[in-house]
Amino acid sequence: MAWYRQVKAADWASPADVKQDVRSVSILKDGRAVFNIAGNKYRIVVWINYPYRVVYIRFIGTHRTYDAIDAQSI
Repeated sequence: MAWYRQVKAADWASPADVKQDVRSVSILKDGRAVFNIAGNKYRIVVWINYPYRVVYIRFIGTHRTYDAIDAQSI
């Protein structure tokens, strides 16, 4: 819920804004980002539509399941 509240309150206009708010985020190509949550037990892959300030969740899972996917294409 902490991640959800932080994203809901955010106003990210660029990947630099995301990185400024969440230092541990990994920024990928084409508006994608990977967040570590729950004490680094899980990862969330999102696609961010910066002009409209919308975050679409593409994947939620453990590090093990994250390693089995292609975060750039999911």
